[in-house]
Amino acid sequence: MSVDTSAILFYSDKLTTYDYGPYHPLKVRRIKLVFDLLASYSVITHPGIRVIEPRPANPDDLQMFHDETYLAVLRGLDAGIYPENLYRYGLGPGDNPVFPGLYELGILVAGASLEAARLVADKKTPVAFSIAGGLHHALPDRASGFCYINDAVLAIEWLRRQGARVAYIDVDAHHGDGVQMAFYGTDQVLTISLHEDGHFLFPGTGFVEEIGSGPGRGYSVNVPLYPGTDDETYLWAFDEVVPPLIARYQPDVIVTQLGVDSFASDPLTHLRLTTHCFSQIVERFRSWNLPWVALGGGGYDLSNVARAWTLAFGIMSGIELSNEIPQLGREQLRREGIMVEHLHDPSPTTSTDRRVREHAERSVRFIHREILAPMSSPRR
Repeated sequence: MSVDTSAILFYSDKLTTYDYGPYHPLKVRRIKLVFDLLASYSVITHPGIRVIEPRPANPDDLQMFHDETYLAVLRGLDAGIYPENLYRYGLGPGDNPVFPGLYELGILVAGASLEAARLVADKKTPVAFSIAGGLHHALPDRASGFCYINDAVLAIEWLRRQGARVAYIDVDAHHGDGVQMAFYGTDQVLTISLHEDGHFLFPGTGFVEEIGSGPGRGYSVNVPLYPGTDDETYLWAFDEVVPPLIARYQPDVIVTQLGVDSFASDPLTHLRLTTHCFSQIVERFRSWNLPWVALGGGGYDLSNVARAWTLAFGIMSGIELSNEIPQLGREQLRREGIMVEHLHDPSPTTSTDRRVREHAERSVRFIHREILAPMSSPRR
C-alpha cells in the first residue's frame, strides 16, 4: 500500500477544555495525558507520524445516525436553551450531564472519527487513531453512558456507504450497544464486542444470544465475560473468536474501540486486564494488515488510559517504546498524581475462580456453534 504516513493521531488541546463536572468519572484531560506521554517518547515528532487537529462534523454527517430533533436539542443546550423534557433525551444529572460546549465537543469528536475513516479509506495512512472517539453508547435520539454523539457509528456508516465491508471490534468493558443496534440487521458490518456480562454491568445488553436479525443474523457477535476475567482468559476468548471471524468475513477495513475500563484498577468495572493483554490485542489488530480506524473509549483510571493508549499508538506506528517512561513523561504524570515509572503493569493477571473460565467457554462454544460454523465468506 502506498501511503503518505505510517500513522495519524487526531488531537487538539481544545478537546481537553470541556468538563463533565468535578464528580463525573470521565475526565477529558486524560486525552492530553496520552498526548504528552507520546511526546515524551518523541513519537509525535517521529518521521511518518502526523498529528491532525480535528474539525467539527457537518450536520449531514450527524444525520446518518442521529435524529434531527435530538441534534437540535443538543445545539440548543450550547446556546443556553433548555427543553422541559431533558430526561426524554437521556440528559440531566448523572451519567449524561449538561455542560457548556456539550454539542461542540460531540461534533468535534465525530469529525475526528469521520476524517480518520476518510483518510484510511483513501489510503493516506494504514491507521488513524481518533483518541477522543469510541463513544459507542449514544443512540439515535438520546444520550447514554457518557456518550452524546456516536462517532463510531458515524465512521462505520460512512465507510459502509462507500461500499466497504467493515468489521468493528470493541474491547471496552461495556457492551457496544449503540453500534450493535445501528447495524443489527445488515451483513455489511460485522460487530464484535468483548465485555463484562450485562447481568453485572451497564448497559445490561450484549448477551451471547444477540446475533443479529434478518440479513444481519450471524453478524452481531458478543462475548460476555464474568467479573474478574483475567488476561489469560480474555486473550484465549479473543483468539478463539475474533481472528476466525475476521478470516471468514474478510473485511475491507477494521474499526476498533479500544476502551481500557477493562483494566483491573478501573473504578467502574470488574474485569482484571493489564497492559500485557491489551497490548497483545492491539498487536493482533496490526498484524492483520487491514486499513484500520482506531477509536478511544472508556477508561476512568488516568494511569491506565495514559499508559495503554501510548502503548497502543506505538504499536500502530510500528515504534518500539521502552518500558521505562522518560523523565519528562514521569514528571507530567506526577502532576496528575500518577506515580508510575513503567508503561506496562508489573505482570499479567491469572484467575483461580473457575467461573471466569467456564463463563468464557460457554460464550465461545455458542459462537462457534451458532455463528462460526454456519458462516462462510460472502465473497466467492
